[in-house]
Amino acid sequence: MSSEHASAVDTFMQGLKKRNPGEPEFHQAVEEVVETLMPFVLANKQYLDGRILDRLTEPDRVVIFRVCWEDDDGNIRTNRAWRVQFNNSIGPYKGGMRFHPTVTLSVLKFLGFEQIFKNSLTGLPMGGAKGGSNFNPKGKSDREVMRFCQSLMVELHRHIGEDTDVPAGDIGVGAREISYLFGHYKRLVNRFTGVLTGKGLAFGGSLVRTEATGYGAVYFMQNMLARVGDGLEGKTAVVSGSGNVATYCAQKLIQSGAKPLTLSDSGGFIHDPDGITQEKLDWVVDLKTQRRGRISEYTQQFPGTTFHEGQRPWSVPCDLAFPCATQNELEEEEAKTLVGNGLKAAAEGANMPSTLGAIRIFLGNQIPFGPAKAANAGGVGVSGLEQSQNSLRIAWSAEEVEDRLKSIMESIHEQCVQYGGGGDAGYCNYVQGANVAGFVKVADAMLAYGVV
Repeated sequence: MSSEHASAVDTFMQGLKKRNPGEPEFHQAVEEVVETLMPFVLANKQYLDGRILDRLTEPDRVVIFRVCWEDDDGNIRTNRAWRVQFNNSIGPYKGGMRFHPTVTLSVLKFLGFEQIFKNSLTGLPMGGAKGGSNFNPKGKSDREVMRFCQSLMVELHRHIGEDTDVPAGDIGVGAREISYLFGHYKRLVNRFTGVLTGKGLAFGGSLVRTEATGYGAVYFMQNMLARVGDGLEGKTAVVSGSGNVATYCAQKLIQSGAKPLTLSDSGGFIHDPDGITQEKLDWVVDLKTQRRGRISEYTQQFPGTTFHEGQRPWSVPCDLAFPCATQNELEEEEAKTLVGNGLKAAAEGANMPSTLGAIRIFLGNQIPFGPAKAANAGGVGVSGLEQSQNSLRIAWSAEEVEDRLKSIMESIHEQCVQYGGGGDAGYCNYVQGANVAGFVKVADAMLAYGVV
């Protein structure tokens, strides 16, 4: 980056931090984008004169509200909830709801900001938003979760709609929570409409939605490898996490001839040097979804495997890395270890799982690196397809949805290459490509609307 560009980035970030104090996750997400966008904006006067970066980093609105509910012991509990409607220049707001004790306004603003670019890259008419609550569904009964979701929807329903804002699931918000939320929305407004995605198949959900984020990350990796004349067959892969994204990422790797070696949870990671097979993965899914167990139990079931308490899996030598757990789980020193162990490529399955330092290590060593806004866009891509099916009052087959998902991920890859500076054969900076490609579509729409 030239000194002119670096100075412009510093000046912009100083202003943003002053306007948004105490929001480190949001600052990080914006800095990663602005670092690659600033040269493009300075070279295209219409975006500079239109102050698009200033406007794009300010949410359209943030709704903050109290959620009161009663637990099974009759105690009245209070949580805080948010909906960050960031930008609807190219379509209704779209983004998940997250229920977790770590949810803050900063976290939701970073997620909503990323969602603008991710949704733009899918090619579908979706704006960027995110929401959630500091409510923790773990350890709560179904009735407690239901009462919380119903109380939350009493306020949230005023701010959403199929042509306004279409929430989905995220961490802590799965099929159970979406069902309770949608049921109460329907009760409040007396309308059956596609206002939430991730619904059950019996009432408007889409096939392949559960698998979409993990599958999409692998499809994006396939495209990155194919561009340099390589493929997944025979590759070893390190995967973090053990939720939907991680397990379906591992499943698609297995189906593609690769060998996933690790999975993890908040307690540590397991390493299976023989590779995680579909049979082993089925056992993990049952452990996590039915028995609510810990990943450490894997070693008791499958001899020859090890559990590494309190550690992350990035020290395991591998060809491919898929961070699929949570934000900032892959740091600079861990990126150096991966590169030193012969890493060939990385694709983010979670939202912002790599720190800025880690990203710079990958880019500096010319490792093909798929950032979250590109590599994990499969989830929101299929959410958009669910919206389409709801609007058309039809349901597509699993094969049709997966074919559309593959096409979406291929198109995202092509857009990244177009703006990533790699040409036909050179190294492609997928971070730059994703940021600029996602930006152009939204920025041009904002300019077309005038000063609004």
